[in-house]
Amino acid sequence: MAPPPTTVRTEQPAAADCRVLGLRERKKQRTRDALVAAAHALFLGQGFARTTVDEIAARVDVSQRTFFRYFGSKEEVALAVLADAEDHFVDCLRRRPPEETPLEAMRAAITETWDGLGRDAGTGPHGVQAALELIDLIESTPVLLAAHLRRTIEQEGVVTAVLADREGLDPRTDLRPRVLAAAFGAVVRVSHLSWTSDTAAHAAGPSGMIATIERHCDQLGPALAGSWRG
Repeated sequence: MAPPPTTVRTEQPAAADCRVLGLRERKKQRTRDALVAAAHALFLGQGFARTTVDEIAARVDVSQRTFFRYFGSKEEVALAVLADAEDHFVDCLRRRPPEETPLEAMRAAITETWDGLGRDAGTGPHGVQAALELIDLIESTPVLLAAHLRRTIEQEGVVTAVLADREGLDPRTDLRPRVLAAAFGAVVRVSHLSWTSDTAAHAAGPSGMIATIERHCDQLGPALAGSWRG
């Protein structure tokens, strides 16, 4: 009996699968962006408390079930703009040159993050205007402020780990990575608040935010290490 013919495998199905996967991922990203944009518009237009998940889903013409595939709660979609920016900041920090000091690396990473928001200014759900409006919304909505502070604490843990890894330190015994992550997070939040109340910095857009953050960072060392008495 002749042996069964040998099956010849080619790479074409795998390549086709990759193309399908790419299209699927792009479609998912468009749906996610649309949900973020719809939620943002509704929250600003009628308030966070009065907006329902059903309204957000209906604005994008998807089901409530689809909404919950992307976001676990109304708070999560509300914070998505800043959450994405924070995740981008961590990615930027990981890529900073190893010869930079920890504070230099963090300043460069936050500048790169806000530059990215600036390139999206006026378009899409991830631009600088959306971030500014979200900061105002968070500060005026207690439930969002609480959720944002919880995420900030989680983010500090991630940044602590990145800093410790960069410097070859054990954050369980060396407190410097955690202290710097917490201090830098506070500086960024204070800068956000200053930006929203400073008409000139606000009008300057992302460059105004970057200048505000850098001005606050300049005070970080002297304010903590020097004498507080004039």
